[in-house]
Amino acid sequence: MNRRLFTQALAAAPFVAQTARAQAAPDWGGPVVDCHHHLRRTAEANITHLEGCGVSNAMVLARENSVEAIAAVQKQYPGKVLGWFASADITKPDAEALLTQAVKNGAIGFGELKFHVEAAGPELRRMYALAAELNVPILVHFQEVPHTPTEGVFATGFKNFEAMLKAYPKTRFIGHADAFWANISADYANDVDYPKGKIKKGGVTDKLLGDYANLYGDLAANSGNNALSRDPEFTPGFLKRHQSKLIYGSDCSCTDGRGGGVSQQGNPGASRLAGKCVARETLTLLKNTVSPAAFKQLTWGNAHKVYRLKA
Repeated sequence: MNRRLFTQALAAAPFVAQTARAQAAPDWGGPVVDCHHHLRRTAEANITHLEGCGVSNAMVLARENSVEAIAAVQKQYPGKVLGWFASADITKPDAEALLTQAVKNGAIGFGELKFHVEAAGPELRRMYALAAELNVPILVHFQEVPHTPTEGVFATGFKNFEAMLKAYPKTRFIGHADAFWANISADYANDVDYPKGKIKKGGVTDKLLGDYANLYGDLAANSGNNALSRDPEFTPGFLKRHQSKLIYGSDCSCTDGRGGGVSQQGNPGASRLAGKCVARETLTLLKNTVSPAAFKQLTWGNAHKVYRLKA
């Protein structure tokens, strides 16, 4: 190397080091399990996201016929996947048989169940009863407002979900998505996907989490992040009240754990997180809000208790 190139390299060194530090995976102070990690097309793609955002493990969501694909990830990357939830088309008559077989094949729960039905409708009621029978948790996507003109809505009627919690007391329900998290505020009117601004105390979600031992909350996606970030004065108290009922997940679609790829750009309402990694954003918010002990409970302990993970 000649003198000119050597001098240029020395000058560039601080910038290169700074860039490397910026790209390094964050250290969350201990293991973290992402309990809303959708199975990706290749084993490597799953691990790329986990390692990119500094997450040690995943609880995977997949179709009921994904046994071989999950086994391939577990074989290639031992210990990374701590369990998986199975989903099937609950509007079809064979849904119960398929999900029962998935549990026999190793699934530890149902979900995420995201279908154009009512939360108290017969399709989901069958799944609630089956989850209780098999003693597995069930993760439901609640959404009252479409993200796009053709998307539709899912598991509608969350404001009246207390009736389901009473009707199926042995079922472990995991609430997720827009309507579940928008109803953290008492003034939610099923009118927008991700409400902004101050939270009015007495919301349905807050009340049900406190009143029913069989309801838990999945902190994943823009919906969970939005609920926790929209009113910084409300969030610390909410997290403290429900410290044993909330479970960390990301539902992040970025490719590298740093916001790469499409990320949230396919969801117009979630543009605030476009180009960002939802996993990183929510973990940062939690770490800056709660004590180290509470952070560990939200990102590790509760998942092991509620989902009965083996690790």
